[in-house]
Amino acid sequence: MNDDDRVFKALADPTRRALLDRLFVRDGQTLTELESELEMTRFGVMKHLRVLEEANLVVTRRQGREKLHFLNPVPIRSIHDRWIDKYTEGPAAALLELRNTLEDDQPEEKR
Repeated sequence: MNDDDRVFKALADPTRRALLDRLFVRDGQTLTELESELEMTRFGVMKHLRVLEEANLVVTRRQGREKLHFLNPVPIRSIHDRWIDKYTEGPAAALLELRNTLEDDQPEEKR
C-alpha cells in the first residue's frame, strides 16, 4: 500500500477524521484526552490512532510518562495538491470568468 492509499484509508473513517479535527483544534493531546469525547473503548481509539500514525497523519512524542499526539498536515496537503487542486483549477477559473462577464454586462447603478 502506498502513502496516498494509507492517507485515503485513514481519512475514510469518521472517527479518525474526528480525531484529526480534535488535534487541529488543540495539538499535543494524550490518549486519555482524545478518547474523552468519543463513545468507544480506549483500545478502539488506540486502533484508530495507529491507522493515523501509519498514514503519517499523526506523530507522537513522549513527554515524561505521557505520549502526546500531534497532527501532521503534510500528507493532507500533498493529497490536496495532487488530487484536488488539479480538478478544481479549471472549473474555478471558469466560474470566476463567468462572474466577471456577468458583472460587466450589468449597468453601473446595479453593481
